[in-house]
Amino acid sequence: MKTCAHIKSIKTVRHPVKQECAECVKTGAQWVHLRVCQQCGATLCCDDSPNRHATKHANATKHPVIASGEPGERWLYCYPDDLFVEY
Repeated sequence: MKTCAHIKSIKTVRHPVKQECAECVKTGAQWVHLRVCQQCGATLCCDDSPNRHATKHANATKHPVIASGEPGERWLYCYPDDLFVEY
């Protein structure tokens, strides 16, 4: 299985505290799917959502890895290495 140093550094996968995009809630926007930053735990919307908050967060903070925040999905994604890994 191909992986990277960013994903290897994740010891415990963070899951969403709430099933909502924190940034979309502030503005009343809608989201499609949720992603969870594995560095700070922020739960934000995916790139199929109009505001793409998870990617904006990763670009602004340089936090490299997200996990799916969707029930039943178990994968991590590394932005710098453009790599998905199921766990």
